[in-house]
Amino acid sequence: MQLTEEQRLLVRSVRELAQSEIKQNAVKHLDGSFPWENIKKLADLGVLGMSVPEEYGGLGLSIFDTSLVLEEIAKVCYVTAMAVLGEVGVQTRVIAHYAPEHIKADILPRVCTGDAILAICMTEPDAGTDVASYRTNVRTHDDRVVLNGTKTLISRAEEAEMFVVFTRIDSQPGHAGIGCVLVGKGNPGLEITANYHTMGGEFLHEVQFRDCELPVENLVIKEDGLKKLLHAFNTQRCLNPSISLGLAEGAFDEARRYMVERKAFGRPIGEFQGMMWKLADMYKDIEASRLLLYDACRSADPYPDPLKAAVAKIFCNEMSLRVTSEAVQIFGGYGFTDEYAVSRFYRGARYGTLGGGTSETLRNLVGKRLMAGAEAPDGILSMIGW
Repeated sequence: MQLTEEQRLLVRSVRELAQSEIKQNAVKHLDGSFPWENIKKLADLGVLGMSVPEEYGGLGLSIFDTSLVLEEIAKVCYVTAMAVLGEVGVQTRVIAHYAPEHIKADILPRVCTGDAILAICMTEPDAGTDVASYRTNVRTHDDRVVLNGTKTLISRAEEAEMFVVFTRIDSQPGHAGIGCVLVGKGNPGLEITANYHTMGGEFLHEVQFRDCELPVENLVIKEDGLKKLLHAFNTQRCLNPSISLGLAEGAFDEARRYMVERKAFGRPIGEFQGMMWKLADMYKDIEASRLLLYDACRSADPYPDPLKAAVAKIFCNEMSLRVTSEAVQIFGGYGFTDEYAVSRFYRGARYGTLGGGTSETLRNLVGKRLMAGAEAPDGILSMIGW
């Protein structure tokens, strides 16, 4: 699959920064510290503005371009890749598409420079995948709205300048009542009430909204909220697996290097057939994942095809778990320590199947889509657009 010259230049510049500066400091972010120094350097390359329209200082790049960049960052540091995902994913696109002009003009240029971090608030203590069971609710009045509820497992809450909160509107039941409201940092009634340190290194948070009063214009999605959310999440289902792919590639590179340097019984361990088979299977899985993911990314117009995005996410997430686990095995006891990157890659890979739609949920989506086309005369070929 060929990249354009512009894409090659973009990938090369990010790769050089990642390999020369971000990689050497990756271990220090296992304590949950936010990688501000990496964010600023990536902002200087324009990376944080990839999803921001050009009129607000961004690059307005495609989902495929964005995926390529996240892949390169994840090859060296999961925590930094997740921090960047927060600036180029759903929350930025929601603001760019639906926010009033003065909010766009204020926040989006600062996203590009790394001065404004965004957080998306979806999961609740009793509702993750089951969006229809949201309890968070916003009551509308003539010129204001009042938000109440609790969101949990929220990334970047401590650093966030703005929270993109999916909520129920005026207690309307079911899917029809879902909307989205923007809440600024320091707004009265917003409080971070719990912090959870993850096995990947980053922190997740619980955020409570207690009679959080906002201008009515901050209610940026009022109608077809769930539909708009799912469209946007097809984007996330390409960006999440791009991190999984990068983690697998990083683990593969480390394992291959180790198999040359590490000797047993008088020769490099990579010369033993069992080890070569491990490497071959890792490579096979990575390349199959790459083709599925890139195809899903290129289907975006403006959002990726739901079936392709779901399949790519399932495959890449689960592939990354296999490949990073094998890399740990190749390193033996060393692979179980924090000092070796393969341990960090393995722990980061574990997040993929949980965020942006679990593998179980996406298998249901794929199965329903396939059953809906069961009568197609061309069989499986009709599913891939032949």
